[in-house]
Amino acid sequence: MSQNSSPVSSAASILATRRKNADQGPRLPESCRPLDVDTALAIQSSVTEQLDVAVRAWKCATPSEGRIVMAPIYAVTVQGAGDCPAIVRAGHVRVEPELAFILGKDLPARDAAYTPAEVDAAIAETRLALELIDSRYRDPAGASFAENLADGLLNQGLFIGMAVDGEKARTTATLPIRVTLESGHETLLDGRHPNADPRAPLYWLAEFLRSKGTGLQAGQAVITGSYAGSFDLPVGQEATIRYGELGDLTVRFSQQ
Repeated sequence: MSQNSSPVSSAASILATRRKNADQGPRLPESCRPLDVDTALAIQSSVTEQLDVAVRAWKCATPSEGRIVMAPIYAVTVQGAGDCPAIVRAGHVRVEPELAFILGKDLPARDAAYTPAEVDAAIAETRLALELIDSRYRDPAGASFAENLADGLLNQGLFIGMAVDGEKARTTATLPIRVTLESGHETLLDGRHPNADPRAPLYWLAEFLRSKGTGLQAGQAVITGSYAGSFDLPVGQEATIRYGELGDLTVRFSQQ
């Protein structure tokens, strides 16, 4: 570590470089390893500054046991076409089926708290989505929560699919997730959102970012939790994920 480098910027430099190179490595050095949520979020912010790319989306969940769950998703990793370049590990891309709430207007920093009704009014549409999962650590399970938070909580990117009925989606806490591959192989998963109201984490995120003097911007997407944990999809083979009665998402992953 140079004399001019802080532990936060040093950790961010390591993680930003790994992101640029689609690399994985060991845990952060103890000299710059975050030990708490505030430091982890500071590293997140520094990674964004060092990458110098726009934040196109956010992932979040309602906090639990004192853990803040939020991370930026960068514009260069958000896609919406049927063919999707992705980081491939062992011939597969790991994904999580989610809903993406697309904002039609800003929710900027201000003195007054945001009400759920105000956040609802800012949502332009709801879309099916797949969060792409990957880590900058070779063994993320062996890293602390703060280290994984600093690294964006295993986010690689986001694939956004078709628009669906927003009011129907907001009340859909459970649904079957059917995964059908081009080969004909089919898997049926018992889908269950972590929240009874899939928008609840978005309400929390809008208020959290407001309280930190930042905010959300029109055009950004917010994902709020997986309906079926994470699972692998093969590369080079079309996959269709059916979200109960909400609709279908079809994607084909290729090596980035």
